[in-house]
Amino acid sequence: MAWTDAILLKVVNVLAYFLFLGSNAYSVAGGAYGLGRESYFTPAPWAFAIWSLIHLLLLGTIIYQFFDSGKGVIIDGISWRLPLLAVLQSIYVNVWIKEHYIVAFVFSLFVSSAVTHIYYVVKKYHVADSAADEILIHLPFSLYHGWSTFLVVLTAFQAFGVDAAAKPAGIWTKVFVFLALFFLEGTAATYSFSTAEGDLPASVAIAWALFAVFAHQTRSSFVHWSALAFAILSIVWVLKGAYGLFVKTRGGVRLHDEERAPLVPGSA
Repeated sequence: MAWTDAILLKVVNVLAYFLFLGSNAYSVAGGAYGLGRESYFTPAPWAFAIWSLIHLLLLGTIIYQFFDSGKGVIIDGISWRLPLLAVLQSIYVNVWIKEHYIVAFVFSLFVSSAVTHIYYVVKKYHVADSAADEILIHLPFSLYHGWSTFLVVLTAFQAFGVDAAAKPAGIWTKVFVFLALFFLEGTAATYSFSTAEGDLPASVAIAWALFAVFAHQTRSSFVHWSALAFAILSIVWVLKGAYGLFVKTRGGVRLHDEERAPLVPGSA
């Protein structure tokens, strides 16, 4: 199969990556995410380093689309969703940096929806047959899905929560923070049970974010220690995913139900 097949989409993917995702990487490098409104869910600035990792992996995805082994899922499966995601994320990042948090929250939902569609395509219809498939297709979108879920919650607190630099955390703030932490820890648990081996990268993204919230939120003891408790609980799901991955890699090929069926009908 020639590398020029579906060349228009391949070129658009390359341009979208460098024009839109590249600008986001520069914002990360410049420390833009350490600024802005301080909420009671704001993580430590180092939390956003995960975005640099995701973008580095996506660069590999963009290169991988030119190979036959990558074209099937990237071009035929994900298709135009990838450049759409790049555009939506660029808009989200720019309005977020400019502190238009309500608009940013709306676009965080769009970004999360776009990532979810891609994640569903990758997990539902693509089986990783090689390390390249795992690292360049499954890994970036698993990390992205977990991270985008956290960003929706974070942006909601920046848009609708109190200014942590100006007001102490009231009872309702503490309730909503607790519920948000519980939701994210529950999401990490859902990832760990999503397949037989779980989704380790997505759980890691959630755990990473929760530990960053714990590290940064020192104004309220309740928020600080609640974040730690849920972060530790999320590690349980990370360990479950790690164990599932170990079993998968050591257990060889796992037969599907139809492959387990007897060759002769009625035989045991």
